[in-house]
Amino acid sequence: MMNGRHIEPPAVETDSDIAIVEGGLSGTLAACMLGRAGYRVTLIDRHRVFPQEFRVERIGGEAIEKLQRLQLLAPLSAAGIPFDDIVNMHKGRMLDRTHDRHYGFFYNRLVTAMRAALPDTVKFVVGQVSGLRTSATQQRISILGQDEITARLLVLATGMGDILRRDIGIAHKSIGERRPLAIGFNIRPLRSNKFHHTALTYHGAGDGIDHLDLFPVPGATRANLFLFRDPRDPWVRSLHEHPKQVLTAAFPSLADILGDFEISSRIDSWLTDIAVAENHRQDGVVLIGDAFLTSSPATGLGVSRLLTDVERLCGDFIPRWMAEASVDGTRIAAYYDDPDKRDMDARALRMGDHHLSLATSTDMRWRVRRQWHFMGRRMLHGMESLSPTVAAKLHQLRTLRAKSAAPSPALDLKSTM
Repeated sequence: MMNGRHIEPPAVETDSDIAIVEGGLSGTLAACMLGRAGYRVTLIDRHRVFPQEFRVERIGGEAIEKLQRLQLLAPLSAAGIPFDDIVNMHKGRMLDRTHDRHYGFFYNRLVTAMRAALPDTVKFVVGQVSGLRTSATQQRISILGQDEITARLLVLATGMGDILRRDIGIAHKSIGERRPLAIGFNIRPLRSNKFHHTALTYHGAGDGIDHLDLFPVPGATRANLFLFRDPRDPWVRSLHEHPKQVLTAAFPSLADILGDFEISSRIDSWLTDIAVAENHRQDGVVLIGDAFLTSSPATGLGVSRLLTDVERLCGDFIPRWMAEASVDGTRIAAYYDDPDKRDMDARALRMGDHHLSLATSTDMRWRVRRQWHFMGRRMLHGMESLSPTVAAKLHQLRTLRAKSAAPSPALDLKSTM
């Protein structure tokens, strides 16, 4: 964690120590940390009030631990609904239960709550960034209809669809075998005022469906469906036209397990291109979150990966850089080469590859592996009732094995960084 001391600026005077472009979750989290440490931060976004967007809507596990460590959990707690028990299903049968703190939320409300937590040292500018000029000592950010902003360091938190990077020669290279598709909508119970379970995860059967998450959000129950199918697939089109019929056919006994339901909102979708930045080791500018690397939303590791970026960049590298006269490409490269960041990025990609194969591969190896994957979970769940201590140790071993497994050459980030 940063100690809150402010480093005196060098000879080149700027409006801010750090300018952050785009105030979604990535940029706002970084602004919170840096502002609390006493740096002069300018956060720039097109929207005064962040619009409703279908992005991450549920987090748990290590992401919550990281938010606690960074002292940023309070805004999430205010914007989300906590839940601790998730029923996990496969082919109409119960696999096991997850007992761990999770939060469900709408993305725009979370960003709004995070923005409300920004300290006074953060200046929020509403405007459209139209151009960038970067160097080792001063960054110049042009905003339509407004004065130019200068900063010592530029942080791009611009997500996947940004064209600003082209101004400084940064490109994205696709590295994913197939683009994952996420679909989100609200459901509500029929003939009852509540569902049988607070939260439920129903895994697919190797037909391109990864899993369906059902969980509480403020004022509703939310459904997130993760697929590895082309958006033009007739099945996807049928889902939009007849969502309940398609869901109950794809997930046997869903209505019996959860309770009868109806779709109560529009159906949103998000197609992710798995890509990594190129030519990004430049003077004075650094990328965080999806601006640097995108990963499959099916893994649930997106927020944890983002928090690793924010923690390493804001807690370690920026304090060092602000003590120097310039921030050149060599110093910037040290952030991208940080072992914790590289390990987290590689794990997210590796897990995305695993989810893709588990959901789509039809060769004998993966059919057997899929069967053993779900059978092992049922056996471990049964063991919990007989010997919780032994089951807990087995859970720990599985978690350590998943985190320490070496990435395949196709997912080795060394070749893309």
